[in-house]
Amino acid sequence: MVQQAQGGRVKHTPMRTCIGCRQAQGKRTFVRVVRTAQGVVVDPTGKLAGRGAYIHRSQACWTAAMKGSRLEQALRTKLTAEERIQLAAFGESLDAVGGE
Repeated sequence: MVQQAQGGRVKHTPMRTCIGCRQAQGKRTFVRVVRTAQGVVVDPTGKLAGRGAYIHRSQACWTAAMKGSRLEQALRTKLTAEERIQLAAFGESLDAVGGE
């Protein structure tokens, strides 16, 4: 996906793939989940250091990502029970249809 910037230059939009539904879209349409030294956290800025995974801002994608071990495989780590609870709570706070 490219956008026309001022002056005729073509601006590149980074593409990412949702681990819940496997659809590729622009990076800004996703929420980033990051594995850091302190554990797995939601990254609202999209700039935290660490291995990241992208999920749409919809409950359906969050449910799919949390099911099984999709998120664990993407982050190459094992989620603790506390991390699962925190991520599930964040997913429930999203709109039912979200940003898909």
